[in-house]
Amino acid sequence: LLATVIGAASAVIDNVPLVAAAMGMYGLDVRLPDSEFWDLIAYCAGTGGSMLVIGSAAGIAYMGLEKVNFGWYLKQLSPSAAAGYLAGVGTLVLQSKLFGAAAVATAAAGTAAAVANSGVLF
Repeated sequence: LLATVIGAASAVIDNVPLVAAAMGMYGLDVRLPDSEFWDLIAYCAGTGGSMLVIGSAAGIAYMGLEKVNFGWYLKQLSPSAAAGYLAGVGTLVLQSKLFGAAAVATAAAGTAAAVANSGVLF
């Protein structure tokens, strides 16, 4: 639940301080460095910003290049971006339950790489 909230918050707040806050709340004795929790935090903080056009540098560039305003993006694209974000969270949680931490880490890394290389906004 916390990771999902952090991801949603990253749509309006920079994700670096959000992840730093999560790191401060949970020491390595509470959450191991390679646990599913940190994989989910990485996914949520990295992709949650796309739910709002102002939540990512790519969104800001999109606004400038395509002359898209905040209201249009909120009405037209934010619902799809939120649905995709929640589907990704659900997929990572399901993979964790079915296959364990290794599958989640692989999926999260693959998703992050695909998003970074695509150049496409939701």
